Parts: sequence; C-alpha cells; structure tokens
Amino acid sequence: MDPRETEVPKGSYAAGRRARLPAGAERPIRVYINGVEQMPGTDFELRGKELVFARPILKEKVGAGRWMAMYLGLFGTYRKHDTVDVEYRRRGQVELASDVEITGD
Repeated sequence: MDPRETEVPKGSYAAGRRARLPAGAERPIRVYINGVEQMPGTDFELRGKELVFARPILKEKVGAGRWMAMYLGLFGTYRKHDTVDVEYRRRGQVELASDVEITGD
C-alpha cells in the first residue's frame, strides 16, 4: 500500500484532500492536523489559495441515532475525525482558522 494512502476505519469517511485558505491569508502558513504541525512539501502543498494534503482527511459519520445517544450522554464517540487548523497572517496579524472545511480530491 502506498504510504500516502490511509485506511478508512469503520464509522469514518475520507472527506477529501483539499482545503481553501481563508480570504486574505498571507504567508507564513502553518498547518495542523489534530494539533500536530504538518510539514510543507511532505504532508501538504500550497497551490495558490488552496492546501492539498498528501493523504485524505478523515471525518466521522454521525447519524441521527448516534447523535441522539451522544446528546443524551449514553456514550461518546471514538471514531477517526481529523481537524485541520491553519495559522496565517492577515494585515500583519497572526490569525487561526480552526477546523477548516475539507473539499474533494
């Protein structure tokens, strides 16, 4: 298996490999997946105003029944759910976009 491929565990789905930078984002750009800094050129590439990841970003599937059970406190969730955060500069100020939207491949 290609090391860039990721097995998708049951209860999760591959949301995609791309994310748009926030409007007005300027370099330097720092990217984190689940709080771990990602390396440009290895883990992601910056292509124009878009981040392209080397592996798919995984998100959890939460149906109505599971959501209700979590809401009622019957159980939590332990499925794979990646969050992507982007630190960037805009007008000279450091800003953070948390859990940015992931788009297709």
